[in-house]
Amino acid sequence: MKKLLGAALVLAGMSGTAQAADCGKVTIADMNWNSATMIAHIDQFILSEGYGCDAELVPGDTMPTGTSMTEKGEPDIAPELWSNSMKAAIDKGVAEKRLRVAGQSLSDGGEEGFWVPKYMVEKDPSLGTISGIKKNAKLFEHPEDPSKSGFYGCPAGWNCQISSGNLFRAMKMENAGFEMIDPGSGAGLSGAIAKAYERGEGWLGYYWAPTAVLGKYEMVKVDFESGTDLEHFRSCTTSETCADPKPTMYPPSPVDTVTTESFASKAPAAYEYLTKRSFKNAEMNKMLAWMEDNQADGEIAALEFMKNNEDKWTAWVTPEAAEKLKNALASM
Repeated sequence: MKKLLGAALVLAGMSGTAQAADCGKVTIADMNWNSATMIAHIDQFILSEGYGCDAELVPGDTMPTGTSMTEKGEPDIAPELWSNSMKAAIDKGVAEKRLRVAGQSLSDGGEEGFWVPKYMVEKDPSLGTISGIKKNAKLFEHPEDPSKSGFYGCPAGWNCQISSGNLFRAMKMENAGFEMIDPGSGAGLSGAIAKAYERGEGWLGYYWAPTAVLGKYEMVKVDFESGTDLEHFRSCTTSETCADPKPTMYPPSPVDTVTTESFASKAPAAYEYLTKRSFKNAEMNKMLAWMEDNQADGEIAALEFMKNNEDKWTAWVTPEAAEKLKNALASM
């Protein structure tokens, strides 16, 4: 960590140096969650040291960043935009040639589902399905009432509380002996997974990826044996007024890298890098777990990634940029 902290200081001094005129000034939204801030710092390093951009991070969040990019043309890059939350605005910006969707930040998309520990499925593969879980409900003992089975839903007030509750009803979990548990908070939900894993106990509940928790604890997403009904999910599963919810898998949430049209036009080589830069959820889960274990911020995590994943990032950049980046890393 000390070496990485020192390298981060060097990086701060090197940003926006050689050949900045080739690309010009570029602003990158630094979102306030770990995966997004890590990707933003990776982009800053690669664009600065590989493509000669004068790359600057600016504070960002999904709705204000997307709105500002569409209406004001800034910042230039949103590295990790969960586009479902403002799909109409982004589509409009693309149609009006104000924005471009460069590619997928997360190639798997944002992932939601009901999960069980991998050790349970390895012992009994049927526990990877909702029918197998309902047949073996007693394996998922309720923490406060041993006569019942427990399902951990979303904390009260979270949007996912609606979808997880509707799917709980749709799959008639109560008839199988399950009772929904409100974990109280995100920390309560992740803590329940950690506690079950440490004790080798049964656990069933809602969770999402990419997250540090799924990087630390191997979990299996339950197959609802229903396929995905996108129309029903949007019109009913996610609605508080859904009277007759039906089983459907959670559809992946598109997580994209979005840029302004002006940036894409003025710096085509840098833009091309963004079309290739993408992460799988399993990779991101591990990086998020590393960040949590080492109390690392986005800048430190970006350097950790760059130093240990040369084979991955060299596939995203031109050979010339790769050499510059290798030299920059070697000097740290």
